[in-house]
Order: sequence, then C-alpha cells, then structure tokens
Amino acid sequence: MYLQLIEDVIKQKRTAIVLVPEISLTPQMLDRFISRFGKQKIAIIHSKLSLGERYDEWNRIREKKAKIIIGARSAIFAPVDNLGIIIIDEEHDSSYKSESNPKYDARQVAKYIAKQNSCPLLLGSATPDLGDFYRAKELNKITLLELTKRANKSSLPKVTIIDLKQELANGNRSMLSRELYSSIEENLKEKKQTILFLNRRGYSTFVMCRNCGYTIKCKNCNISLTYHSYEKKLKCHYCGYEEPLATVCPECGSNKIRYFGTGTQKLEEEIHRKFPKASTIRMDIDTVTKKNSHEEILKKFRDENIDILIGTQMVVKGHHFPNVTLVGVIAADSSLNIDDYRANERTFEILTQVAGRAGREKDKPRESYNTNL
Repeated sequence: MYLQLIEDVIKQKRTAIVLVPEISLTPQMLDRFISRFGKQKIAIIHSKLSLGERYDEWNRIREKKAKIIIGARSAIFAPVDNLGIIIIDEEHDSSYKSESNPKYDARQVAKYIAKQNSCPLLLGSATPDLGDFYRAKELNKITLLELTKRANKSSLPKVTIIDLKQELANGNRSMLSRELYSSIEENLKEKKQTILFLNRRGYSTFVMCRNCGYTIKCKNCNISLTYHSYEKKLKCHYCGYEEPLATVCPECGSNKIRYFGTGTQKLEEEIHRKFPKASTIRMDIDTVTKKNSHEEILKKFRDENIDILIGTQMVVKGHHFPNVTLVGVIAADSSLNIDDYRANERTFEILTQVAGRAGREKDKPRESYNTNL
C-alpha cells in the first residue's frame, strides 16, 4: 500500500517521506523500495550514518535528486520541496518522541508539515496509539482505513499464555516453560526458525547483598545497575554509567553478593545449555554498537537460517522472516510494572506486534507467552 501511494506521488513529480521507528527496520524497508523505484531516487537519514554520509544525503535531497526519503524520526526535518505524502510506519511507537535536546514528537511535527504542504499524512499501525484511534473512531478528525486480511492470506498465530507460578510449583525453575521448550524442540526438528523476545538486556537485572539487602545503584540516576557477564561490568541502562563488578558489599563488607532477575545474555546462556546443537544470534543494544550491525544480524538470521533469534524490542517491529513459525515471549508481564501510566497500552502493543512476527507465510504459526500473571 505504501509503495503504490508513493508511486502515485512520484508520477505527480512530488516527494515522499517515510518514517520508521527503529534504525534496524531501515535496511529491510530500503530493499523493498530499491527493488521498486531504484537506488538513485532514495535518500536515507538516521543517526548511524557518519557526518559525511548524512551531509551527502542532505545535499541530494536539497538538490532534488532524491524523491523518497526514508529514515528514523530526524528524517522529518529533511529539506524537501514539493512534498506529496508523509508516511509514519508503526506510528504508535514511543521512539518517535525525542528525549534528548531538541525535544520533539515527530508525529506532531509531521502533522504540521503535512498541513503546511497540503499533503496527506498516513499513520500506519496494527496497534494504533489510543489517542489517534479515539480521534479517528469517535471524533472523526482522522480518516480510519482498516485492513481486514493479513498479507499472503496467512492466518494469525495461536497464542498460549503460560503461568510460570504453576511451572515453579511443579519444579520447573527455568525461564522456559515446558510447553515453550517442547515447541522450540519441535521447531528445531522441522528446520523452522524461532524468535525469543525478552525486553531486558544484560545478564542479571540487579545485584544485591544477601547479608544487608543493599542493592548496587547508579550514582547518577539512583536506578539499580544491570550485570553484563561478557564484560564483567555493572551498567546503567539510563545514563550509560558503568563500574567494575563488585565482589564485596560497599555497605557492610559482606561477600554475599548475589545476582537476581534475567536479561538477554542469561537467556542466551540457558538456550545454549538446553539446545547445544541449535545456532543462535542475539540482537540488543550491546550487539548493535557497530555501524551496520543491525543489518548484519538480521541478514545473518535470514540468509544462514539461524535457528533462534534472541532479542529485545528491536526484534518486535516490522520484520519479515518467512521461516519463523514460533515466537516465545519471556516474562511477558514485566512491562506492566514500569513507571508509566500507559504501561497496559504499551504491553498490549508490544505483545501484539511480536505476535505478528510468527507465520507470515503459509506455515502454521505459534506463539507462547511466559508470564507470572
């Protein structure tokens, strides 16, 4: 649908802007656009480009050599003339809001620019922002267009919710429920791929002294530091502060330091232990620090048919992997406890989005939510 709308805009000799929430989605979307319109008509803008690359893309847009601008939220400020349409994919995503200076909401900026240019603004999402959905459904301020069928006429996944309290009572202390374990095993036998989603990176989510109860926190944010086993460091996921791994309690001097909670590193370790022959790859902030690492990980997962992809919310949005027939969500209820009055809405969005990664072709999809609810 996006491609057809943009084709009409280009025929009118006008320009299109397409925003995506995550840089990791840009290469996949770029491939589709290049195959349709050719490389010369497309410009890319996102934060992973070098200053020189960004300058070159900016000049191409200003000189009207590029007719389609694709990128993350900053692409909305591209110097576009004769704008024909703005498309915001996964419009519900919170990453369209900039938390660093200058603070802005790309959706609000897009609405203003679309009005100034008298062009349509398309907000696309399977789980639209409740505010926008209300304005469309009840106030009729936004035209509501609904897709009633899934692409390729594939069926929606069967969702199973598993209570880990019951699993624990039955002697299972693993992060994986028995049903998820057997589903992964079956997928491996059938040479199908699996995505495991855990929205917490690192190895352990907090470090505490068992003697006095002291929790090691960030000196800047007063938030508990996360243990990263590969680097043997404690890191703050808010400001980036890090310090060496503590062996004695700074409060009472006890050596009874223990690690609690779980993250993607710990999940990867458990998968290696339970499925030693399975090939795995992990995608989170720690593994995508290098340039083009998003693209390399996703390409490797797709082209080398790696058995299991483990990741944070980077793996949730928009990706299309034809051979993925199982998605497992670890600690599905954890996002209900964040300090956000929209936590319920965010949880619904992310679980619905991750469900959409399974069975995008004809194969029968499955999904398993492991939760303490």
